[in-house]
Amino acid sequence: MKLRLRWNKQSKPSLFNILSMTAPIYKRILLKLSGEALMGEDKYGINHAVMGRIVAEIEEVSKLGIEIAIVVGGGNIFRGMKSANDGLERVTADYMGMLATVMNALALQDAMKLVGLVPRIQSALRIEQVVEPYVRGRAIRYLKDGKIVIFAAGTGNPFFTTDTAAALRGMEMNVDIMLKATKVDGIYTSDPKIDLEATRFHKLTFDEAIAKNLQVMDATALTLCRDQKLPLSVFSIFKAGALKRIITGEDEGTLVTV
Repeated sequence: MKLRLRWNKQSKPSLFNILSMTAPIYKRILLKLSGEALMGEDKYGINHAVMGRIVAEIEEVSKLGIEIAIVVGGGNIFRGMKSANDGLERVTADYMGMLATVMNALALQDAMKLVGLVPRIQSALRIEQVVEPYVRGRAIRYLKDGKIVIFAAGTGNPFFTTDTAAALRGMEMNVDIMLKATKVDGIYTSDPKIDLEATRFHKLTFDEAIAKNLQVMDATALTLCRDQKLPLSVFSIFKAGALKRIITGEDEGTLVTV
């Protein structure tokens, strides 16, 4: 006697639905990774356990065929603005901060190599004995070849933050979205660590973010994204699977658009 299996269409997802739940909605992304994220709960430096978890999140997204560019900050090693306020010349402090981002990029590169990813660092400052200089065409070629490009040294100019560098590189790389990885899972009406009644915005416009002074990114970066219609997503890099959920279109973090 032959047995026939009959699927209940109402209780079983179709193959199309299964694929659509995991299919990425973006092809090329730029991840803005702050230096503070790399130090975890430490007071300064790089927490290697945290670095490993961040790389694992990036590796998971890379397996979906996403082209990934990264801009890394340096606040875990040196913060230019604070040092300038403490008496160091602002230009000198900013260049020192740029060098800190190169150190973070080198550490991130090594952590990626350990899991089989192929990273390439490009620096806005010329330090050719250590990393290659930024060349837009070469960076795009790396992305198309499946390599992960890490941009270091900000814009290469003082008075500009790594947030602004991320917006600039995102536009130069023609990414579909910029993702800002933070310690908080989105943009809130107020500081959720202080205000227990603070609520998360699911969506915002750039004009609203600027008008409300929500301090998502600096005003220059927000204005660049708004003018070039580059969407921004703010999420927690410490929330397991959050990066992949954004890539597949799930409700995660806060989406900022024009």
